[in-house]
Amino acid sequence: MAGHSKFKNIQFRKGAQDKKRSKLFSKLAREITAAAKLGMPDPAMNPRLRTAVQAARAQNMPKDNIERAIKKSEEAGGANYEEVRYEGFGAGGVGVIVEALTDNRNRTASEVRSVFAKFGGNLGETGAVSFNFDKLGAIEFDAAKASAETMLEAAIDAGAEDCESSAEGHVVYCHPDELHQVAKALEAKFGEPRAARILWRPKNTVPIGEEAGQRLLRMLEGLEDSDDVQNVYANFEIADEVLERLSA
Repeated sequence: MAGHSKFKNIQFRKGAQDKKRSKLFSKLAREITAAAKLGMPDPAMNPRLRTAVQAARAQNMPKDNIERAIKKSEEAGGANYEEVRYEGFGAGGVGVIVEALTDNRNRTASEVRSVFAKFGGNLGETGAVSFNFDKLGAIEFDAAKASAETMLEAAIDAGAEDCESSAEGHVVYCHPDELHQVAKALEAKFGEPRAARILWRPKNTVPIGEEAGQRLLRMLEGLEDSDDVQNVYANFEIADEVLERLSA
């Protein structure tokens, strides 16, 4: 196990800006409802629901909102959400994975395809991009929870595959099927994690310049704006100063 991964995973999450908070809560609630509907409405008995609730808490989603989302799963005639994954390429040949929860596949596919086309990208077949990523479980802790060495040792003992530590915090990676087992072991030592989820981490990255970066970032933002899209991953590498200018 390496203490630090060579490549930094870049995931564009639902933003922390106040103007995006309503959309963020809506997406978190949809995941909670879907998780509760697929399993039991009790987080203690439903690992996916527990992960969804942890993610909501990490974003300071009110307890009432979380409870309403769980109860919604028990309503007769409620929406049945389906998990869909799209793969494609953005500016500069960057690989992009889009995960969605939808009650209308045709609507979601049309929206995603439209955003790709608008910014010079194109959708590919399933598997066209994901082979360049590893699907992993990820458990996140605040930096103050432990030193990098202590977290790495605990990750090894818990059966994890990798651990990255920085000033922003610790991320422990494991096989997706072992996410809840590893998270439980680490939680016993460090308390509840900031997040525990399954994500796509790129095996390698594509370097891009400012022009391609501008189109790519706008495309990723456009995808995130879709109510059906839950997560977006891209395997690009861009200079920090360029990224700061484009994000301003």
